[in-house]
Amino acid sequence: MTTTAERATELLRLHRDPSLLKVVNVWDPISASAVAGAAGTSALATASHSIAATLGYEDGERIPVDEMLDMVRRIVVATDLPVTADLEGGYGDAPETVRRAIELGVVGANVEDQLQPVDEAAAQVEAIMRVARDAGVPDFVLNARTDAFVLGGDRDRDVIVADALERGRAYLDAGAPVVFVPGPVTSEEVRTLVDAFGPQRLTTIAVPGTPSFDELQVLGVARVSFGPISQRVALTALQELAETALAHGELPGFRVLN
Repeated sequence: MTTTAERATELLRLHRDPSLLKVVNVWDPISASAVAGAAGTSALATASHSIAATLGYEDGERIPVDEMLDMVRRIVVATDLPVTADLEGGYGDAPETVRRAIELGVVGANVEDQLQPVDEAAAQVEAIMRVARDAGVPDFVLNARTDAFVLGGDRDRDVIVADALERGRAYLDAGAPVVFVPGPVTSEEVRTLVDAFGPQRLTTIAVPGTPSFDELQVLGVARVSFGPISQRVALTALQELAETALAHGELPGFRVLN
């Protein structure tokens, strides 16, 4: 049985490895068990949007932090793999929320900057990493997220990229091991970000139009995740099963997991 600190060290190693780390996001114990059982899975990531939807809440920190953390706890218990948790903006107190998550066995976290002033966001990163060290988990993998692209609005693309670069550098300087830049980034933008942050310091999300996994690996990206897409795929399959059964009185072809 590995300790929380040991699982954090393993998760950090997976990010530093030149091979692209692919984490399929999960939202409850059964999805965690299904993904953990897939060949090639080395770590799990929760999806805050998907957990909130499962419990009947809209995305955007509408879910009470206690309910979010309770589901994260259930996911951690369901697997021996390292688990990194999507904690949105931290639910009003990011360091305290991370501290509570570490107590549950979480070894990494996404925390959004929500485009707050760079110095404030960097101070929050520093406080989170200090909390992790105080908890005996110095290798905690904070995936410091900048919303430069997500909340960029109609700003010029060059301005958005420059904002992401400034924020990412600040978060790395504050102690974050990796920076998460979600959004439909191009190959050239990924290259620019990796050049600025260093190899195996950038994480991205798989959305239509983004570079292939092979290209992300060549460019030096540390990790790619899927956000709520994995839940949407699962629910689409469920809806198709229901539609086929109701319309035709039979089940569609499918493979049963062990």
